[in-house]
Amino acid sequence: MRVLLQRVSRAAVAVDGAEIGAVGRGFLALVGVTHEDDPAAAHRLAAKTARLRVFADDGGLMNRALGDVGGAVLAVSQFTLYADTRRGNRPSFTGAARPEHGQAVYEAYVEALRAEGIPVQTGIFGAHMHVDLVNDGPVTILLEA
Repeated sequence: MRVLLQRVSRAAVAVDGAEIGAVGRGFLALVGVTHEDDPAAAHRLAAKTARLRVFADDGGLMNRALGDVGGAVLAVSQFTLYADTRRGNRPSFTGAARPEHGQAVYEAYVEALRAEGIPVQTGIFGAHMHVDLVNDGPVTILLEA
């Protein structure tokens, strides 16, 4: 499982021109699932997401977590995080989980974040989405299970 976190001052996701989720300060979490991933991996990465100290304290140091700053997460499924580009110019996505498995693990990640007390907005699994964000920093961190 891979979760690409982008620290944002705001982020939103739209499907068919309609905004379906938005957050202010927090993370845009692009969530990729592979065949071997399970809900336990989702719970570990959700806990890491909730506790990751990358928000500035009063001294300007990255010392605060989401809960400390009242942050939220916009979680968007992203099977292309498992793109294999080692051969040729057309990516292979055989490393990504089948949709039914990927959706279950993605939803476990979202629910685990909520259990951590983090407000979460989502995209629509498998939909073509437009994501709008303002990177804060920028700070981008890849978490892997």
